[in-house]
Amino acid sequence: MKNIVLIGFMGTGKTSTGKLLAKRLGAAFIDLDRAIEEEYGMTIPVMFQQKGEAYFRACEHAMVEKTAGRRNTVISTGGGTVKDPANMAALHEGGIIVCLKADIDTILARTASHGTRPVLDSEDQGDRRQAIASLLAERRRLYEVADFYVDTSTRTPREVVDEIIRQIKHEKIGGGSHA
Repeated sequence: MKNIVLIGFMGTGKTSTGKLLAKRLGAAFIDLDRAIEEEYGMTIPVMFQQKGEAYFRACEHAMVEKTAGRRNTVISTGGGTVKDPANMAALHEGGIIVCLKADIDTILARTASHGTRPVLDSEDQGDRRQAIASLLAERRRLYEVADFYVDTSTRTPREVVDEIIRQIKHEKIGGGSHA
């Protein structure tokens, strides 16, 4: 089975969906952010604080290269993984790219706890909404690499998984490039 790669903005449910999807498919699961933390021995917020975003992105790219060649794996990417075209090319080569999306209010609610989202944690609540809107607008074009999209705003992870499986079966039935 090709990998299934979950991309999307932070708070769209990539990790919770990925775990459940992997279980349903009998596949391995890799959360890129957790894998980076294990490999480099520090949390991502600490990495951002001590080493900076450029260092983190280099570590992220190394982890993408390490995991992209696997098979039968559900890979949950970090929210900014799409910023590097080389990451997406590597992940797309052996995988089906699924973009999870959600509306701003849902993302704001899901990312409300401080200390876990370095890109947003410096913002107060009003500024967080604007920061999310700005980042979504900035990254919208980057998400176009997806083979298909699933809106998670009003769906449970189980419903999102059902929709992903339905879409993948549709791709196979339709004789698409992911058959």
